[in-house]
Amino acid sequence: MNNLIVKDFFDTDTSTMSYVVYDSQTKDAIVIDTVLDYDPLVSKFHTSSVEKIISFIKNEALKLHLILETHAHADHLTASQEVKKVFPDAQIAIGERIREVQESFRDVYNLKNFNINGIQFDRLFEDNEKVEAGSLSFQVIFTPGHTPACVSYFFENFALFTGDALFMPDMGTGRCDFPKGSAEDLYHSVMNRLYKLPDDTKIFVGHDYQPGGRELAFCTTIGEQKERNIQLNGESTRDEFVSFRKNRDKSLKAPRLLLPSLQVNIDAGKIPDHEDNGKSYLKIPSSPKKAP
Repeated sequence: MNNLIVKDFFDTDTSTMSYVVYDSQTKDAIVIDTVLDYDPLVSKFHTSSVEKIISFIKNEALKLHLILETHAHADHLTASQEVKKVFPDAQIAIGERIREVQESFRDVYNLKNFNINGIQFDRLFEDNEKVEAGSLSFQVIFTPGHTPACVSYFFENFALFTGDALFMPDMGTGRCDFPKGSAEDLYHSVMNRLYKLPDDTKIFVGHDYQPGGRELAFCTTIGEQKERNIQLNGESTRDEFVSFRKNRDKSLKAPRLLLPSLQVNIDAGKIPDHEDNGKSYLKIPSSPKKAP
């Protein structure tokens, strides 16, 4: 693993971390959690964020094998399809429990003809699956809680990519109030799976909201999390965490890009087809107005 390098990319609009992991000798590479820029006020897409990643891969002459998602994001649109346009041999991959998320949100968006078998993705991972991408190899660890389909990617003796399961120690964990999210499941995922990894394992997180205005931080370790995570450390009890997480989540607003994001992300990043007027439309569900 001495040849492995992590290149980080930060999207300031959504506070999202994306990563390219590559072998400096063989040039084999994967990319994790890309961002498609979207302005909801005028419903316009642009590719400034992902173009930085694409340019890096080209400039380093990397061989991209996989476009990985840690889960179906609710706070940004994935740019996986933009990456695949440039690197068509790369496969878009996610955990197989994405089917559960697809089932939940098919009804939310009334997508009657939408397949909920995960066929939109090139590859669906199983729990504990060992994956090879050229000279790269990693283990898929299911870490449900934030969503039922969250996974972490573990490069043994090198690094762990946790998506929204764990943030930096001064931020804590991801929220658990999305459909089929579960604070109980997240506690198990972190305490009984991630915290069982060696203490010196590096963690690369999925977001950094820079609490208190501190500088950007995105890399920590299992040992630091177990010692200092303000919401879920190595001594936290299940009841303490579940109570805290549920009360905390009740106070949180929905993510700004929740409704645009999920209908795209459950479809592996595909923007809805253009209609006969040449325009594409995102669906925004609304509830009937209740009588006073």
